[in-house]
Amino acid sequence: AGRTIGQDFAGKDGWSLYHGATVPGFPQHPHRGFETVTVVRRGLVDHSDSLGAQARYGEGDVQWLTAGAGIQHAEMFPLVHEDRENTLELFQIWLNLPAADKMAPPFFAMFWADTVPLARPAQGVEVTVVAGALGDARPPAPPPHSYASRPGSDVAIWTIRMEAGAAWTMPPAARGSNRFLYFFAGRNLRIAGEAIAVD
Repeated sequence: AGRTIGQDFAGKDGWSLYHGATVPGFPQHPHRGFETVTVVRRGLVDHSDSLGAQARYGEGDVQWLTAGAGIQHAEMFPLVHEDRENTLELFQIWLNLPAADKMAPPFFAMFWADTVPLARPAQGVEVTVVAGALGDARPPAPPPHSYASRPGSDVAIWTIRMEAGAAWTMPPAARGSNRFLYFFAGRNLRIAGEAIAVD
């Protein structure tokens, strides 16, 4: 709502999206020198790219695309339901590639939902493990030239669902690494006993 059909640069709500009259999404566009990891929690995405790869994925599937020397791809969001909303909820994480791999051959990989492990490290806590092992939960191997495939990279991509009142201590990052937590659904969050303001 409130967007101009066919326009890409409105910036409404902090992001831009091509709103087609039939199928919304991001038509063909280039990437180079980095990778995208797209975790689709709800809904569907139709992917096609200049490597000839095509996939419809969603509902827990993950796409890992190493752009490397360059790739063109499209991400469109099919409107498959005529009787209800076509909800889409996804995260797309961008990882920079090390200088030595900036011009690596592009690579496309799918991690289908049934291959992405789920860990339960504490009562009332579920962690979907996309990258970076958590206990015995070991995700599929990242693409060969991915930053995450380098020994010692310490890349971890986890989505965490916690029941009200649940508590869990995340494993520490390796020395020199940082961990970022994006809190996107819920009312209250406490970290190390400190209440975090939620807007």
